[in-house]
Amino acid sequence: MSAGGLLKSTKLTLCSLQSAKAAASQCRAFTTQLTEQQKEIQALARNFSKENLKPQASQLDIKARFPFDLIKKLTKLGLMGACVDSEYGGLGLDYLSLALAVEEISRGCASTGMILSIHNFLYANLVNETGTEEQKQLFLKNYTAGSIGCFALSEPDAGSDVANIRTTARRDGDHWVLNGKKSWVTSAIEGHATAVFATFDPELRHKGLACFLVPLDAEGVFRGNKEPLIGVRAATACDLTLEDVRVPATSLVGEAGEGFKIAMAQLDQGRIGIAAHAVGIAQAALDTAINYAKERVAFSKNLTRLPSVKDRLTDMCILVETARMLTYRAATDVSTKNSSMAKYVAGRNAAAVADHCVQILGGRGLSTNYDAERHFRDARGTQIYGGVTDIQKRLVGHFLLKEHDAL
Repeated sequence: MSAGGLLKSTKLTLCSLQSAKAAASQCRAFTTQLTEQQKEIQALARNFSKENLKPQASQLDIKARFPFDLIKKLTKLGLMGACVDSEYGGLGLDYLSLALAVEEISRGCASTGMILSIHNFLYANLVNETGTEEQKQLFLKNYTAGSIGCFALSEPDAGSDVANIRTTARRDGDHWVLNGKKSWVTSAIEGHATAVFATFDPELRHKGLACFLVPLDAEGVFRGNKEPLIGVRAATACDLTLEDVRVPATSLVGEAGEGFKIAMAQLDQGRIGIAAHAVGIAQAALDTAINYAKERVAFSKNLTRLPSVKDRLTDMCILVETARMLTYRAATDVSTKNSSMAKYVAGRNAAAVADHCVQILGGRGLSTNYDAERHFRDARGTQIYGGVTDIQKRLVGHFLLKEHDAL
């Protein structure tokens, strides 16, 4: 080929590559650039957090007091129905906008962020996306206007092993009768309804599961005592006991046998919420450490000028940003692999950042008069609730190998 022909061929190849890159850029699902609407939601939540949550967070934690007034204010802002369709009182936002709100609210008060996350990602979004029109009228409209929703999946012997659920569902004419016990149900003490997962045939394992919407004041529903927790102490969790609870057949979400699929799809969302929650806690710990280091003097200089402290702050920043990017990616490209990666990294990073924060504050980091120890306690739970990190790592590995036909 002549030099001229080679040059022409090379130009065509370059043009083709540039066109391909442009096309890929236009259809890309994830970008670090937030939309104007997402920035507005982020600013709204950040301002609310700064003005309403941060001043109260310590006392809410010490007294383990559910933040009723703050939840009412979040309801008025529309954030208790962030992704719900407008016809049911929601804002109709995307998952990333909700994740941004959860992050900023958790930055101010981890407990309030936890309540916001569970109510939206695991309850309201489930009903909005999967429920019938009748279910939305009964179990969604009021839940963007003040009522709180819950998610009852775990049991004393079925946490990560969802297929081992032993709560039973028996068909009786136009009703289902539910019996069993659920554990660690967030907000159940204050809540008004919950999604309950039960088996209509234990021999079928995961194929025998079904999902029901159950009012928490229904006859036969008994709420246990509040669990004393080391972190997110203003949020609540308790057992739920179901004794011959009769619910109409119309309370069944989807079809009998689709419960496992519904639960897994919702947990993909729930992990995004917990990841965002963890990022907010980590950012709060970084804020606390920087503010302290700027003021504290040692060896005749501010801590920020000491190489060891500067290195810790740098590590904290990298850990926060890494978790944040994975969380944003998961919120814009929802999959089990992405949400598990986000939760795995965000939970581990939050714990590491909070540990650095305590270390930078030294003796004050151990005192309940400072925020560092609260961030440390709050961060630890993000590696457990919503799916333990061990399981998240296994899920990432499974789907990684599946993508490469290597199972």
